[in-house]
Amino acid sequence: MTGIEMLMTAVASLQRDDLERWIANQWVRPDGQPGEYVFREIDVARVTLILELRDELHIDEEMLPVVLSLMDQVYDLRRRLRRLDDAIATIAPENVRRELVAYIADPSP
Repeated sequence: MTGIEMLMTAVASLQRDDLERWIANQWVRPDGQPGEYVFREIDVARVTLILELRDELHIDEEMLPVVLSLMDQVYDLRRRLRRLDDAIATIAPENVRRELVAYIADPSP
């Protein structure tokens, strides 16, 4: 976990007013309260992502909520699929796992 000053130092192109706006918009959700924010690794990654979307991909700030929401949905889906895969690997008998693999590999509807 890191404080706001350490985050500002670690992410060179980050501007404090941008970060505060992103927190107000709930694009970044640190623990704590204004003046005492604590940023977890996930918050640092989110800040870096927002900067990349804005500065490298030139996504304007009006579109960022849409892009971030879609990306959050993709990450959530990936997490759920990983859990499903773990459950199948743990619970399903070998013959069921083989049938699932064959079914998924078959491109016909």
